[in-house]
Amino acid sequence: MKLTVFGATGGIGRELVRQALDAGHEVTAVVRDPARLAVTGDRLEIVRSDLSDPEELRPAVRGRDAVLSGLGARSREDAGVATRLTRTVLDAVEAEGVRRLLVVSAAPVGPAPAHDGLLDRAVRRLVSAILADVYADLRGMEAELARSGTDWTSVRPPRLQDKPLTGRYRTVVGGFPPRGRFIGRADVAHAMLALIDAEETLKQGVGVAY
Repeated sequence: MKLTVFGATGGIGRELVRQALDAGHEVTAVVRDPARLAVTGDRLEIVRSDLSDPEELRPAVRGRDAVLSGLGARSREDAGVATRLTRTVLDAVEAEGVRRLLVVSAAPVGPAPAHDGLLDRAVRRLVSAILADVYADLRGMEAELARSGTDWTSVRPPRLQDKPLTGRYRTVVGGFPPRGRFIGRADVAHAMLALIDAEETLKQGVGVAY
């Protein structure tokens, strides 16, 4: 497949690029600073952009089978970037007629598991309160997706960890795995790539966790 990855210098974005290349895909990585992308490959094209102009992004998504995004706030001070930058990506994707778009969101944006215990519910409420601005940004991002004409999927992980790829995790379409507290960034990327052709995830949020 021909894929474009936004946010390719982030933890999940780098894994998306690396794993997609390992799987034999052609990858276009859109980054602000190419020097920060420590991934190389014969099938890798690097495009530099600050994501301010959708017209500038159109060549980077033209003719792609899918677009994947790891864009999002890295701190509470960055809240707002996910909605703003995803809107720019959507404008470019829709202008070029690319249908498939997968993005990273977060577990608290979706519904809580029905059978979580008191501790899990308490932790969820606490984290949601501390990172309220970040999650409001992600909800805004998902609202932009819902208004678009793309076949989008929002992948919603819990607390992220830097762990090696395992390929072993749980996913729930339209919900979240019970007692799912952690997942490695590499496995989030693995899930996103695995869901590209999953029709049951179109226009859906997908909870993913160990």
